[in-house]
Amino acid sequence: MFTGIVTDIGTIIELEQQGDLRARIRTGYETSGIDIGASIASDGVCLTVIALGDDWYDVQISAETVSKTNLDGWKVGSRVNLERALKVGDELGGHIVSGHVDGVAEIVAMAEEGDSTRVTLRAPNDLARFIAPKGSVALNGTSLTVNDVDGCDFGINFIPHTKEVTTWGAAKVGDRVNLEIDTLARYVARLAEVS
Repeated sequence: MFTGIVTDIGTIIELEQQGDLRARIRTGYETSGIDIGASIASDGVCLTVIALGDDWYDVQISAETVSKTNLDGWKVGSRVNLERALKVGDELGGHIVSGHVDGVAEIVAMAEEGDSTRVTLRAPNDLARFIAPKGSVALNGTSLTVNDVDGCDFGINFIPHTKEVTTWGAAKVGDRVNLEIDTLARYVARLAEVS
């Protein structure tokens, strides 16, 4: 489990297609404190650490995960939002995030609003019903509050701090973004279906 509070920006330093995709990610995390088998959210995707070095870790990514996320766009030099898994007693600053991406949204508009950046994204049709104004979403692993919803389009704002400590400062129209809907929204919708 994660919170959607990004704690490092990693860089893809190697990619190798073996049977699955293997990625080496350079990190500012103290790797001596990471165990083999640990989960690290990488652009919002919960991935398992399979090897470690002084300033990097390797993950193996199944074809299923690649097909459901934007990881097919990773290349050497790509920067990715990172978050270590929650530990008992950690502060829950965002919202509960599983790292199981539901689909890929697309940035369709961006505009400056004061010091913030207003971003409009288009969700896949089958996920739009789970997104509500003032609800939570995780986008590329970042916990965010939804401002408004219009059909499949929804708006969020990035404050300067978020743009500085995540990869969102480099976002642009046309970017594909990993979308994880709020777990609570998923269960409420399911309960409404069976009622």
